[in-house]
Amino acid sequence: MAGNNSTFSVIGSDVRITGDVSASTELHVDGRIEGDITCASLVQGADSVIDGAITAESARMSGTVSGSITARELVILKSARIKGDVHYNALTIEQGAQVEGRFAPQNAAGGGMISAMETKSGGKGSAGDEEPKLTLAT
Repeated sequence: MAGNNSTFSVIGSDVRITGDVSASTELHVDGRIEGDITCASLVQGADSVIDGAITAESARMSGTVSGSITARELVILKSARIKGDVHYNALTIEQGAQVEGRFAPQNAAGGGMISAMETKSGGKGSAGDEEPKLTLAT
């Protein structure tokens, strides 16, 4: 979608993208992406496939992912199948979700994702001051 006033972009179930995807707003993925994704917010459909690293401020995963996920707020729904490491600040996992990889909470020394988001939101060190949160959804 063109223009700066778009609130979200959609990659439909009939779309296959080979290459990296970057969005400044919310991204809905129902198709297949073979490449890395960087966006403000990601919503993944249950039938979608992502083969690459994901970096987002918030992400709601319900499809298949082969690659690492880095998100401040991450929700992994029961239909999700993830193969890769997961880096988060707040994490919710529904019962039945499958993740093959390591979970690592982000902190102030944890890398660029939090630092970039703190600069964008104007916060300074707030992510390092809070304990990472894990929520198990039933």
